[in-house]
Amino acid sequence: MKIAIIGAGNMGLSFSKSFLKYELIKPEDLHLITRNQNKINKIKEEFPKSQISIFETVDEINADLIIIAVKPQDFQHAAENFKFNLNENQMVLSIMAGIKIEKIQRLLNHKMVVRAMPNSPTLLGMGITGYTAAEGISFSKLINIERFLNSTGRSVYLENEELLDGVTALSGSGPAYFYYIVDAMIKAGTEMGIDENLSKLFVKQTMLGAYHLINNSDKNLEELIKDVASKGGTTEAALKTFNEKDLKEILKQGILNAEKRAKELNG
Repeated sequence: MKIAIIGAGNMGLSFSKSFLKYELIKPEDLHLITRNQNKINKIKEEFPKSQISIFETVDEINADLIIIAVKPQDFQHAAENFKFNLNENQMVLSIMAGIKIEKIQRLLNHKMVVRAMPNSPTLLGMGITGYTAAEGISFSKLINIERFLNSTGRSVYLENEELLDGVTALSGSGPAYFYYIVDAMIKAGTEMGIDENLSKLFVKQTMLGAYHLINNSDKNLEELIKDVASKGGTTEAALKTFNEKDLKEILKQGILNAEKRAKELNG
């Protein structure tokens, strides 16, 4: 199988590395297309056996699967400047936030479109991707797409495309929310006099351990919180402040605003 990726940014390249790592394709069957001339040499160093092209020079794409990984704000301009035509057997996989299948089909004049929303841990093969597909795509083709998506972590098929904007806000943007909280915790540590590197170690290991407890415990989140927050203790003091500041509602509203922005990106 041959794959072309339009938009060789972080996500496009992480997908490429996963495909090659798990030997889903041969390096020579990968075509990376970028608009940034300055990135060419660096990409060639990372993918010496693959075809690397500048967007403006591509007038034909010989690939079974074409992955669109450009910024959603740039998609319409890019689509209007494609010098190549897609044939009816080629599959298109979009990993752009917010851009709906109907718009992709219209701008590319092509029906075979799958829309997916991965997140940045795909860089480590630990991502999660929600995806959905246009009508008329066979089960066997979808299974093949899922095989590629699963090389970057886990994937979940959604019948309702409208849910994909929520997935974008929840898991697509989600890693940044955790980084934000971790950063606040590290800064609190340094303010209490703990060396920054030591503060990072305590916070990162705490986050890792908490993740594994969530994953392996039969208890729900409220029970896990109660296990840590003893009556009149230090954790209770922190949680009291979070509740007074309505931190849970602030986080929820932020995520809902991310969903709203995802919907706006479709135009």
